[in-house]
Amino acid sequence: MWPFICQFIEKLFRETIEPAVRGANTHLSTFSFTKVDVGQQPLRINGVKVYTENVDKRQIILDLQISFVGNCEIDLEIKRYFCRAGVQSIQIHGTMRVILEPLIGDMPLVGALSIFFLRKPLIEINWTGLTNLLDIPGLNGLSDTIILDIISSYLVLPNRITVPLVSEVQIAQLRFPIPKGVLRIHFIEAQDLQGKDTYLKGLVKGKSDPYGVIRVGNQIFQSKVIKESLSPKWNEVYEALVYEHPGQELEIELFDEDPDKDDFLGSLMIDLIEVEKERLLDEWFALDEVPRGKLHLKLEWLTLMPNASNLDKVLTDIRADRDEANDGLSSSLLILYLDSARNLPSGKKINSNPNPLVQMSVGHKAQESKIRYKTNEPVWEENFTFFIHNPKRQDLEVEVKDEQHQCSLGHLKIPLSQLLTSDDMTMNQRFQLSNSGPNSTLKMKIALRVLHLEKQERSPDHQHSAQVKRPSVSKEGRKVSVRSQKSASPGSGDGSTAPCTPVMGSSSKPGMEERTQPVEASPQGPRDLGRSSSSLQTGATCSPSHVSVKEPTPSIASDISLPIATQELRQRLRQLENGTTLGQSPLGQIQLTIRHSSQRNKLVVVVHSCRNLIAFSEDGSDPYVRMYLLPDKRRSGRRKTHVSKKTLNPVFDQRYDADSGWGRCHDP
Repeated sequence: MWPFICQFIEKLFRETIEPAVRGANTHLSTFSFTKVDVGQQPLRINGVKVYTENVDKRQIILDLQISFVGNCEIDLEIKRYFCRAGVQSIQIHGTMRVILEPLIGDMPLVGALSIFFLRKPLIEINWTGLTNLLDIPGLNGLSDTIILDIISSYLVLPNRITVPLVSEVQIAQLRFPIPKGVLRIHFIEAQDLQGKDTYLKGLVKGKSDPYGVIRVGNQIFQSKVIKESLSPKWNEVYEALVYEHPGQELEIELFDEDPDKDDFLGSLMIDLIEVEKERLLDEWFALDEVPRGKLHLKLEWLTLMPNASNLDKVLTDIRADRDEANDGLSSSLLILYLDSARNLPSGKKINSNPNPLVQMSVGHKAQESKIRYKTNEPVWEENFTFFIHNPKRQDLEVEVKDEQHQCSLGHLKIPLSQLLTSDDMTMNQRFQLSNSGPNSTLKMKIALRVLHLEKQERSPDHQHSAQVKRPSVSKEGRKVSVRSQKSASPGSGDGSTAPCTPVMGSSSKPGMEERTQPVEASPQGPRDLGRSSSSLQTGATCSPSHVSVKEPTPSIASDISLPIATQELRQRLRQLENGTTLGQSPLGQIQLTIRHSSQRNKLVVVVHSCRNLIAFSEDGSDPYVRMYLLPDKRRSGRRKTHVSKKTLNPVFDQRYDADSGWGRCHDP
């Protein structure tokens, strides 16, 4: 199949990408691909995961661990500037999600195929002639890193590649994706962070200047920096769209701002499936990868409601009914699908087709479509979203412009209150443009959804349980149990969680928290965002030296959801400390084979099995094994086995090869 995939890629480059590049810039009008050879090395799929829970019955969701190391040869030429450049090799590593939907009763049984990455994949490109290419006017502001970021952004959710397999009518819903929900993140405070700043050449320990980087998919937020504090209080609020919550996670990393290189202060990852189940989390979370530190978060899962029955209550909760401001917490979400335009005027020059683009704004928030060149009937087929503070008072303003002559081709203004009275709060029609041609129209589909925080039905004893488990998924696909720490913060003696403290912003009202917009991922961000995980806590084989050291165990006990499991763990730990059952390994055993291949200069680790593990639930545990390369413990140097469901004696039989980094995982 790979040779035919190569033929499709070559056709895509020559018939789609080449004309698009030529029309994007006048300096690139002579751009062409002289050779497109993807290479003989096919794409490798290292693992497949099929989701069976929290999935609509009319869809199939697959996660593919892909690895492509291609000896491709792609040459391009710009004759106008006598410039030649190309790509000699390319590497792509990441988790690709494939969604088959909708499932239908006729052949081919699947309506369409959607492909995207949940998070930014690792892309490495070996360029040839890149310096010459970047000397061309209009491209001299780019760099190798920016080009890679641009390529990655087109592949990451919410961007996706949709391949229709049936008629356009059946896949129309795929072109208007509705988010599964909105995650509201109250980034409140942290405590007991490490002091990274030192004085007198390290003799005197100082404090840190902490800030946080928050990721949900390709949405990145960065908090403000709190100077010289080990217990910073941010009190900021962020809102992120969640399109695919199975397998997606909230990722938070804390850094100490420094003039040269920002120091790492800890990280945290929370599975969004757990947040959706709980609806509201207001807790302290222990930071991973560092010896100490914890973070206070308040997470709200907001459901998108297609009616306005709860709008007044939502407006009251966020205090949007008391002021005329257009900024603050959002009460609703506006989803816009920009389809096409017809009969646009020519612009300044008669008998010349414009280069139309569309600018949309709601209050102070503005977005812009792509440019369509040399046409008065452009087709965009793009999606946009706007967070709305109060739809009763705000308007959607749309203007069509000619990019070439910087003039307006028409505009329209739609009060969002019209959507509140529309069927399903949706409008799908052609809108007549003002100050345009007599028959100039713009086709759009716009929908309004109210952001509602549903109350989770709980059993009477659920609120009093302090043993809550928060599993999370890492960037490498590993399952890490990020446990909620319901212990009191230092300085509070009642054992309750500290409430979220509102702050006063420059333009905010009393009681309104500061809300920050996402920042674009750029090369100027923290250089060490990809750090290693925490060191592996092992208890497989214990030596007497380990027994004599008593390590604190409350965090381990709080991980277990059943009281009987807690008792079992405490009993095993007492046996371990007393040294009475060392031969039986009370914490369990793991069988490994470790050897070094001198011929290949590789370290080979075979994970065979485990036995006598501790049950975390009535059905047992879902164990897996994590491994790290020491001493640096980089993220690229960590690996995990597959997860064995509901067993205390799992069998893995997986092999890992390592040189400077880990090799691929495969069965021995």
